[in-house]
Amino acid sequence: MIKAYALAVVGFVVMAGALVFGFSAGDFWGEGGRLASMPWGIVSLVDVYTGFALFSGWVVFREPSRAVAAWLVLLVMVLGNAFACGYVLWALARSRGDWVVFWMGPRASSSVNQSRPA
Repeated sequence: MIKAYALAVVGFVVMAGALVFGFSAGDFWGEGGRLASMPWGIVSLVDVYTGFALFSGWVVFREPSRAVAAWLVLLVMVLGNAFACGYVLWALARSRGDWVVFWMGPRASSSVNQSRPA
């Protein structure tokens, strides 16, 4: 679990730094328009948002509140992998070292109870 924490922290720091660099040194709308006009720019955007959608599927699965899940998905779509790394850190902290709880969230307790014979 320590490796997962380290990866999420490094990912968050790198992404946050990249976002600060991009917003301070670049032109979001101008460069974004050029990126979207190039074939590999489109491929990159489709790739990134496919990953966001997969990650968001996990978030929706593990969050018991649909309203909270919707806000979290919106944050993933807007803030990208910096937010995803933050969510992973939050989920790791809440799991207290239990990988089943990390992956399944509150559903883990009901899953464990259903798999045990009475």
